[in-house]
Amino acid sequence: TGLWTFLWFIGFCFLTNQWSWTRAEDVFIGADSARAAITFSFFSIFSWALLLTFAYKRYKMGVEDFAQSYADPSPGVPTPYSSYPNISHESYQQPPFTHTAEAPEGYQPPPVY
Repeated sequence: TGLWTFLWFIGFCFLTNQWSWTRAEDVFIGADSARAAITFSFFSIFSWALLLTFAYKRYKMGVEDFAQSYADPSPGVPTPYSSYPNISHESYQQPPFTHTAEAPEGYQPPPVY
């Protein structure tokens, strides 16, 4: 954001300098467009600077929050998830479609629909 603020400032300075060297009799069409570009670049400097301020405040808030409330996780093995209530593990069944049928040998073309 800081880079964009700087680039819009450079763009504004360049456009203003070029417009000040332009003679009025050389401009037939587009004078209003040039003034609009200069005005837009001028106001963009402030909007990008405001975004830079908000980004910096958010960065500082995150760094302070991280430094105060960070706790290193314990290196121990985490506890497993609790099982579903009122279900015993003896009634466990294999998932469907796990047994494989005997595969025929050789090439078998795909079915035609």
